[in-house]
Amino acid sequence: MQYRPFGKTGKMVSTLCFGAMRLPKDHDESVELLRHAMDLGVNYLDTAMGYVDGESEVMVGKAVKGRRDQVYLSTKNPCWKDWSSGPWRERLETQLTKLDTDYIDFYAVVHDLRWKDYTEHFNQPGGGLEEAFKAKEEGLIHHLIMSSHDTPENMIKLIDEGFLEGMIVQYNLLDRVNEPALQHAHEQGLAVCIMGPVGGGRLAHPSERLAEMASAPVTSIPDLALRFVLANPHVTTALSGMNTMQQIDENVATCSREEPLSAEELQAIRNATEQSKALADLYCTDCRYCLPCPQGVAIPEIFSMMNYHRVWGLTDLAREQYAGLGPKNKEGQMNAEACVECGECEEKCPQNIPIREQLKESHAALS
Repeated sequence: MQYRPFGKTGKMVSTLCFGAMRLPKDHDESVELLRHAMDLGVNYLDTAMGYVDGESEVMVGKAVKGRRDQVYLSTKNPCWKDWSSGPWRERLETQLTKLDTDYIDFYAVVHDLRWKDYTEHFNQPGGGLEEAFKAKEEGLIHHLIMSSHDTPENMIKLIDEGFLEGMIVQYNLLDRVNEPALQHAHEQGLAVCIMGPVGGGRLAHPSERLAEMASAPVTSIPDLALRFVLANPHVTTALSGMNTMQQIDENVATCSREEPLSAEELQAIRNATEQSKALADLYCTDCRYCLPCPQGVAIPEIFSMMNYHRVWGLTDLAREQYAGLGPKNKEGQMNAEACVECGECEEKCPQNIPIREQLKESHAALS
């Protein structure tokens, strides 16, 4: 296993972090998986209060019992309903109990911290940030970090607040938009932990397009995806949600390789992804000016699915996602069949995309 510094903390973490979001519900099975990864050198486990129906932290706590000094734990405080200091502290104490530990090494002060919520709620008098500083002084938390799905620009503003020592953000072959935030965090001495290195499982789907990139010495598309992420000089570790022994063994093998992707291999992958991004932008740049659709048609989402199919060759994935649109969709997102061709979207589209025709094309390809 390879190890890298966790920012300026002086701690060394494995380049593979066990993301405990997708653990099996059976406690014994999950504990066995977690301990197997630890036996292979994984020393960083990441969880959250809501993972696995609220049981993930309990299972992680069981797994590290008797081995607490061998691993670093991170979890996240879900502030979505109450940002004030009292409830924030209560959630932290609940997590310490569930993890059966006296301290948390890397604590995401908010599960998905956004600049708007930070300025309007979390950093206000009586907000959770005050309690986070107190908890750190008391030794309940060793290092304050954030997880975030905000824009790269807003992540950079959060980094510049100066109290964070690490961050957990999305980054993978299919989504490189956060690269400026990764670089800025690294330059400011923060650890950069990547969630979704295999695209939330998307890159595990069969794709001839991606298979073309996965040439020797890369053994598979997930292997390529992990090595691409770890080849970024600003990245500390990759969080992988593993739920089988095989996944653990394969990912550990990838993260144990001393030789990185060569400059030529990495450049070839970057060139291919840039070409694919250019093709995708011809279809839709996801600016979302076309919304709202009077009929509820999920225009950007449909075109994103179409890009998985047309650009990346992830056709099975695209069709699975498209099948989730329609009257039963919990967010009310409709598929292209609901389009009545009113043309409102095309009037608002800055790209002048023939949206109505492309919706017909998408429905024919994905339905």
